[in-house]
Amino acid sequence: MKLHTLRTTTTGSRDRGREIGTRFADQVRDVSARYLAHFKVLGISETTVRDIVAHSHDALRDWYPALVEESDGIAEASGIEPWQVAAVGARTEVLAATPGKGECTTAVHAPPFGGPPETIQTWDWQDSLTPDGLLLSLVTGTRRRVKLFTEFGTAAKIGLNDAGLGLHFNILNHRSDNATGGVPVHAVARRVLEEATTVTEARDIVASATVSASTVLTVATYREGHAAAASIEMSPSGSAVVQPDTDGWVIHTNHFLDSGLADGDTSIPASVSVERHQHTRAVRGSMAGRTAPERAAAFCGGDGAAAVVCVHADDSQPGHERWSTLFTASLDLPGFALEYRAGNPDTAAREGLDRF
Repeated sequence: MKLHTLRTTTTGSRDRGREIGTRFADQVRDVSARYLAHFKVLGISETTVRDIVAHSHDALRDWYPALVEESDGIAEASGIEPWQVAAVGARTEVLAATPGKGECTTAVHAPPFGGPPETIQTWDWQDSLTPDGLLLSLVTGTRRRVKLFTEFGTAAKIGLNDAGLGLHFNILNHRSDNATGGVPVHAVARRVLEEATTVTEARDIVASATVSASTVLTVATYREGHAAAASIEMSPSGSAVVQPDTDGWVIHTNHFLDSGLADGDTSIPASVSVERHQHTRAVRGSMAGRTAPERAAAFCGGDGAAAVVCVHADDSQPGHERWSTLFTASLDLPGFALEYRAGNPDTAAREGLDRF
């Protein structure tokens, strides 16, 4: 995956969208075409896609209209129809009924006795869909600064703001997921980054969104020398907050941990979500108090690149089934920096992480 960077001080949502669409028109058009083709391969008709996307776009307009303006501005400047960009922004909503084989592993440590959060996440996805990724630095209308990583067309994935809040993102699957087209979960992540300063504020933003797909946002904060963290699970049937263990670690993969929501979990064994969660819990102690590259190495443990959290594409599978770890990220809240490496944690440990 090739990473592109944009630092913008444009505070108007539509103007920011036009700036993204003008600068990255080729990437926007390419990722939209790839997702629309992917939906077709999965047997989701264009009529169904357009219907879900239209409802999702309307839900977003009612809930957080600024992101509709940004999405439509991207489409306008890149020369494609608004629904084609919105289809990427709502790709999780379109795919809600088709659980995938993998996704992400997140580990966040809020040291109980003081110090900043220590975080790491992998993003596992299909490289055939995302040859390009975006590192975006923006300023909101209220002058809050946000830095994030995402796909072209989606509102946000992993990021932090200058109020000392960071966010990691994992997809979940629940029996209440549906094709009605709710508020895009990536847009929920973006609003948290733009508005929240505490875990409680993040929880309230999540609870205010009517979603049709499930996701967990693991939020960390750092204020006055004290760290806090929690995983906020959301589904169409409701949301729940998963608190850290007594040692300060909160670890999440792609199955629900809240006892109530877990009853409706529909993750599949092929996602190895449980195995990734168990591995991360086993190595968490060795990740504490480390630099980001050292944390990445400890994340892999003695297995290195063969660790279960390093997903490798199976070339014997068709393109839409080739999952791999495309991105590794850590959040430096005191330094307001996203540390990253395209590739898995073993690559990040060996090559180091860049700062954005």
